[in-house]
Amino acid sequence: MNARLHLDDPTLLEGLATRVDAARRLLREIADDFSPAAFACSLGAEDMVLTDLIVRDQLAIDIFSLDTGRLPLETYDLIAEVKKHYGLALRLYYPRHDLVETWTRENGINAFYESVDLRKGCCFVRKVEPLQRALAGHKAWITGLRASQAATREGLPTRSFDASNGGLEKFNPLADWSEREVWAYLKQHAVPYNALHDKFYPSIGCAPCTRPITPGEDVRAGRWWWENPQSKECGLHSKRA
Repeated sequence: MNARLHLDDPTLLEGLATRVDAARRLLREIADDFSPAAFACSLGAEDMVLTDLIVRDQLAIDIFSLDTGRLPLETYDLIAEVKKHYGLALRLYYPRHDLVETWTRENGINAFYESVDLRKGCCFVRKVEPLQRALAGHKAWITGLRASQAATREGLPTRSFDASNGGLEKFNPLADWSEREVWAYLKQHAVPYNALHDKFYPSIGCAPCTRPITPGEDVRAGRWWWENPQSKECGLHSKRA
């Protein structure tokens, strides 16, 4: 993605520098004031920006990722590249095998295509429950969400209280970043990223639930493309009663 982006736009670079400074300050504050804090790295472009910032500043923030068991090969390749590039072995959390076995036995291996409820049930087993375990014992968690990514993320705050995951602070340091700023940072610092981004996959999740997009489509159009845009969240960032 953004293969034609050139780092010769002074307005872009000036704005990016301001965004980076603000993100670094916030991450430092989180590390200092909300320890232990964790960064839930989805291995998307935004999350690679945050990975680079955290590692570059040697911040005391735990970095983990969720391996759903159905990720694309390119995502696993990136996990290996993160280890090679940064010397960082991501802490991986996996679904509970008993929950996966029960869900697939009762519903079918690809039942998530059949209804929003079934899809969200699959997401709960493979992503939400592992996230809850990963966040246990932390005071804050960090995400790579941006407000302009999707209709479900409009008005995204930089900080909020997350009562759904045991009661902790949630931070979105890139909430006000543009897609161009994300890619300018990746290019400027030679940050590794998922090879699928170069094949028109701006948003990458599980392989069966992700497709490339066409010019003019929303950046999240390739995620759960058979659903209404208003339902396109897996539950990781939804408020639950």
